[in-house]
Amino acid sequence: MARTQATEYDERKQAIVDAAAALFAADGFAGASVADIAKRGKISKSLVYHYYQAKEDILYDVMISHVRALEVAADEVTSDASVPPARRLRELAHRFMALYVGAADRHKVLLNDLNRLPKARRAEIVKVQRRLIETVQKLLVEIEPALKRKAGASFAASMLFFGTINWTHTWFDPKGVVSAGALAEMAVDLTLGGLAKAAE
Repeated sequence: MARTQATEYDERKQAIVDAAAALFAADGFAGASVADIAKRGKISKSLVYHYYQAKEDILYDVMISHVRALEVAADEVTSDASVPPARRLRELAHRFMALYVGAADRHKVLLNDLNRLPKARRAEIVKVQRRLIETVQKLLVEIEPALKRKAGASFAASMLFFGTINWTHTWFDPKGVVSAGALAEMAVDLTLGGLAKAAE
């Protein structure tokens, strides 16, 4: 049975986004042209413009696809309140690290080029990011309720959690002696170890 036109459309669009993510991560948004994206994706420049009106539109898709994947992971992990919050945090760290490693180019682009997006689209990305922070913040308060008594403590703890994993793309080697899973465990251990102190 032949593939549907919609399937081919999605695959071609995905190929463009993948090519753009690799180039933007390596050369920066300004350093990669639409012609470069077409060459990397082994398609014509005109086909790129068939899917996207401007390079900024591709940049948006690179970023939104990444944060939406993180959002789906967060929703899946935190939806079952019967699972202890510390266990949910561990699973969330594992899911995030897997996405960071599997989509390292997109993650790097998100961290480096968010300000290249128009204001409205940038706000959409930031809204998802804030929701992810709030998700972790709620988990940390479940783990250590005393955080609620100290202004800003739960937010700071959440940001420190993300700080331990968000920039791993700058140094982490997935083929190295420490696995992504082990790193996720370390990040959670560090966070849990500091919660009680942070709540004092």
